[in-house]
Amino acid sequence: MKSNPKLRREDLAYPDLSYKIMGVMFEVGKGLGFGHKENFYQKAVENEFRKNNIKCIGQLPVRMKFRGESVGIYYFDFLIEDKIVLEIKVRNYFSRKDIEQLYRYLKAKDLKLGLIVHFTNDGVKFKRVVNIS
Repeated sequence: MKSNPKLRREDLAYPDLSYKIMGVMFEVGKGLGFGHKENFYQKAVENEFRKNNIKCIGQLPVRMKFRGESVGIYYFDFLIEDKIVLEIKVRNYFSRKDIEQLYRYLKAKDLKLGLIVHFTNDGVKFKRVVNIS
């Protein structure tokens, strides 16, 4: 999976890893098409990550703490290379709720970058969410 180096933006957080992740997303989207259950896409993505030697943990439980006490658990769809949170959805729109959820995930684990990827009837769509704090 090679990308055009002229199109690569180096000012992005984790540009090389982001491009590899999105290459996997486009391969899965092309291969499966639209309309399947979210967990089917998750399994296909996980398989492709393994084939491409991209380290990932799926359905990662992350404890949210307040003053040292656990107050709940978030479940990330994927944590990739201990750097990027990936959330997968199967629908045609991005909601503020999804973006805010991903931002909370980034803050809970003190990570810099998250990706929301939607498998839509028009192909794969994505948003980058950056934790600037």
